[in-house]
Amino acid sequence: MKLFQIILVVLMLLVNLVIASPSWADRPLDLINNFEVGQKVIWLYKPRADSADVQKIPAEIVKLGSKQVQIKVYRPNKEVINRWVNRNRLESLHQVKKPLP
Repeated sequence: MKLFQIILVVLMLLVNLVIASPSWADRPLDLINNFEVGQKVIWLYKPRADSADVQKIPAEIVKLGSKQVQIKVYRPNKEVINRWVNRNRLESLHQVKKPLP
């Protein structure tokens, strides 16, 4: 009886490993924002969270995270600043614009 229980538990573990789907937690859900390191982007910067004014700042991608992207921004005095920003706040420079009908 004990051998039967051990075989059953091992069999259930093996079935679970074979059938289990991969984790999607670290992958971005939207396939539109596929960014690469070194890619030039536009950062949609809001000075305050409640502000309606959005500034478009040119930037370059430095690192990719699961939820955020590190970008490199150049200041007017040639100083470089790195910031972690949400993927939704970035626009690709090479987005295809659809012509109006």
